[in-house]
Amino acid sequence: MTLTLTLCLAPGLSRAEISDGVVRIGVLTDMSGAYSDLAGPGAVIAAQMAVEDFVAHQKPAFKVEIVSADHQNKGDIASNKAREWFDRGQVDVVTELVSSTTALAVMKVAKEKDRIALITGAGSSRITNEDCNDVSVHWAYDTYATGNGTGRAVVQQGGKTWYFLTADYAFGHSLEKDTTAVIEANGGKVLGSVRHPFPSTDLSSYLLKAQTSGAQVIGLANAGSDTINAVKQASEFGITPKQTLAGLLMFIT
Repeated sequence: MTLTLTLCLAPGLSRAEISDGVVRIGVLTDMSGAYSDLAGPGAVIAAQMAVEDFVAHQKPAFKVEIVSADHQNKGDIASNKAREWFDRGQVDVVTELVSSTTALAVMKVAKEKDRIALITGAGSSRITNEDCNDVSVHWAYDTYATGNGTGRAVVQQGGKTWYFLTADYAFGHSLEKDTTAVIEANGGKVLGSVRHPFPSTDLSSYLLKAQTSGAQVIGLANAGSDTINAVKQASEFGITPKQTLAGLLMFIT
């Protein structure tokens, strides 16, 4: 959050250019869906705590306010809310943006409006590669890092054949792609993949496809409640421990 305020007050920006003289930060997150446990209301509270800490220690001559909204993990809702905030809400920065679809959508609006997007919740490597722009900051893990960490370690420990269970949106696609590159570079082989809707409560048909592949490792290219459901249902169907699940993005929530 200190980084956000620093960006807002970068050299060359006058007080008038910070909307109405108030640094207004919009926390755009998933308030009740698949990622709400690791973001959502907790992210809003954390942002407010960070602002309170900043104000108490830095004693700025300007006000800092937090506004928040639920993007429901949908790119169109996220981009429309960001546009509304920038155009009429005098918001200077949009942050959090858990789920890569929403982050990528808001990055485009931020570029168009010459405002800041601070991505702390999304993980697609597209954010810092082909879709990178000069008004966005990715302050988090990405699929290149998670794919390299888990993918390399599992292959080196003997998990040579893989099958992916992939969330069918930008994050899942990037995670499967980046992890596949690591697996193959380390002598492993990907036998196939199946993409499930995001979010999903019933993953049974997709898990059965992974089971019949005979792969040693089922790579979970998803996160949040999708990963939780996959782990539970794999156990219920007796897939584990015969096959190993590799959670490529895990949180303690």
